[in-house]
Amino acid sequence: MSQTLQAVRGMNDILPEEAEQWEEFEDMLRDWLRAYAYRPIRMPLVEPTPLFARAIGAATDIVEKEMYSFIDSLNGEELTLRPEGTAGCVRAVLQHNLLYDGPKRLCYLGPMFRHERPQKGRYRQFHQVGVEALGFAGPDIDAEQILMCQRLWDDLGLTDIRLEINSLGQVEERSRHRADLLAYFEERSELLDGDAKRRLHSNPLRILDSKNPAMQEMVEAAPKLIEYLGEESLAHFAGVQALLKDAGIPCRINPRLVRGLDYYNLTVFEWVTDRLGSQGTVCAGGRYDGLIAQLGGKPQPACGFALGIERLLALWREQGGAAPRIAPDVYVVHQGEQAYRFAFRVAEGLRDSGFAVQLHCGGGSFKAQMKRADASGAALAVIIGDIEAAANEVSLKPLRDESKQQRRVAFDQLAEAIGELLFD
Repeated sequence: MSQTLQAVRGMNDILPEEAEQWEEFEDMLRDWLRAYAYRPIRMPLVEPTPLFARAIGAATDIVEKEMYSFIDSLNGEELTLRPEGTAGCVRAVLQHNLLYDGPKRLCYLGPMFRHERPQKGRYRQFHQVGVEALGFAGPDIDAEQILMCQRLWDDLGLTDIRLEINSLGQVEERSRHRADLLAYFEERSELLDGDAKRRLHSNPLRILDSKNPAMQEMVEAAPKLIEYLGEESLAHFAGVQALLKDAGIPCRINPRLVRGLDYYNLTVFEWVTDRLGSQGTVCAGGRYDGLIAQLGGKPQPACGFALGIERLLALWREQGGAAPRIAPDVYVVHQGEQAYRFAFRVAEGLRDSGFAVQLHCGGGSFKAQMKRADASGAALAVIIGDIEAAANEVSLKPLRDESKQQRRVAFDQLAEAIGELLFD
């Protein structure tokens, strides 16, 4: 006998009870996005591999080690399962000329793919909410996106999430910093671990993000990017901080916050928590003014962020926010040939009236069907035998309220009777 097939490691099934919580949660997210006038966009799961090499950076961990890439056997095209959403969103904006009539606020929700070591809060297929504001140049959009996040934490009742921010300045400022940083690390090469040595010439800024305890003292003393920022970059960063202060949102300036993607500039931010172990980043983002031009479009400012749904859901559940199970309003029980046929009419009629109805299928005794009705979580059972069917009636039995009695109801009065019981 062949072995039962399993899901790919790090790509998880979301079973009905949990999936219902996901849907409830996603509805809350969509309401939140609409409150800030972000409109949905849906991009393909598969994009040309060069898109991510150009947008994210060929020397990043994502492109070097984590992407699921393959060759299309029909035409030889290099393709990749999307590891993040910003590059695909910008590609779609350029391809369809969405900025022809002014700035756009866009959002998306869906799966991303990275070949990482699976652990709590980090999976090979994971889900993100992405928010992208394209065509807005000032610090106001940066601050508004951070305020958006705070509102979501408040709406979800989440606590112990703190904000860290930094400024990466502009390309020429980072270039001067990079040269000094490279020289600093080269002079201390004997202290670098293997990962840092690999990044030294390709992406030395990422060494600042190292979690290796043996390197922390050296990294802390490294040249700080903020000391290289010019007047305009500092003014932009000060503008963001002033708006956050006005809104009463505390933040910590973290000079080691560099983000893992090459396209960022100016403001970068992360919302982090200690409640999820080592995978403490719940939300991350920032400004990426150069990406549109980098992908072949006319230069335009842009700012965005992404939320990890698995991590946010874990935090929501951990703080008691899990949604209740979604149950039908009514479970239809039937016994007998005439009742069987009448039950279909009853169920469809109740659905026409807006009720969620589970019709018993698969036969079984009356006792077995009533056990199923109770287990379904339905508030009411509609019971039909051949006698009821012949009279065009049903028996209506409350399942959750013992103070209410079972009674016979005419079919044409059933919807009204159910409404009275459910919404009394």
